[in-house]
Amino acid sequence: MKTLLLLSEKDNVFTCMKALKKGDSAAGELTAANDIPVYHKMARAFIPAKGEVYKYGEVIGVASCDIHPGEHVHVHNIESARGRGDKQH
Repeated sequence: MKTLLLLSEKDNVFTCMKALKKGDSAAGELTAANDIPVYHKMARAFIPAKGEVYKYGEVIGVASCDIHPGEHVHVHNIESARGRGDKQH
């Protein structure tokens, strides 16, 4: 089974198909910068603060701080952009 799932070439995050511990190599592509639970996201590329987070080829949120490759991407460092009438993208 693949460790990382890329759903669209446009995506700047992977989905982790197994839990990763900090320092784990993920399919030779990246090293986990944090512990990442199964099915959570890992940054594929640098995402600047206020930059858009892409999954499924669509914007799913906005980075609340700089996110570096290999970092866990979740509610602690992104704000959802889906279904929010107060945010325009």
